[in-house]
Amino acid sequence: MLLLVGLGNPGADYARHRHNIGFMAVEEIARRHGFGPWKRRFQGQTAEGTVAGDKILALEPLTYMNLSGQSVGAALQFFKLKPEQVIVFHDELDLPPGKMRMKKGGGHGGHNGLRSIDGHIGKDYHRVRLGIGHPGDKNLVSGYVLHDFAKADKVWLDPLLDACADAFPLLVQGQPENFMNKVALATGPAR
Repeated sequence: MLLLVGLGNPGADYARHRHNIGFMAVEEIARRHGFGPWKRRFQGQTAEGTVAGDKILALEPLTYMNLSGQSVGAALQFFKLKPEQVIVFHDELDLPPGKMRMKKGGGHGGHNGLRSIDGHIGKDYHRVRLGIGHPGDKNLVSGYVLHDFAKADKVWLDPLLDACADAFPLLVQGQPENFMNKVALATGPAR
């Protein structure tokens, strides 16, 4: 079993915020792979499905970003999972819009959702970093991430979410490099 976590903030007011790209990615994966209905549990909402023969629990913490670890920790403990069985999709300021990178472990890079998860389960989980770009000044970061994507962002946002959902079975099969390559090919400039 794998725990698939999307990071974001709950509620309609936040739904299209840049900070919620993790929720968007997990929702697209759940939709594309026919997961069951969303239910409230573990201080979040969950949906279950099977991908590449493995059971997947999708989780969106409803604790707000800065307390995401409470929800992730509760689900991890309930299912007796190890941090290595957790994949977290989140926004990444340090990547250009539409780019994606993946890594296991490492620091939180100032991301409060990751900081909270680190505090509850340690650092040995997988992170899928979804680039949203940087506003150019650190004083503008909070307003930038807590603002809706622009209409012009659809040109890269929709293909990125589609590519992540399409390539997700490769992650389940333990092929992160192939997952990254498939997403990069699907979202890269046309040749």
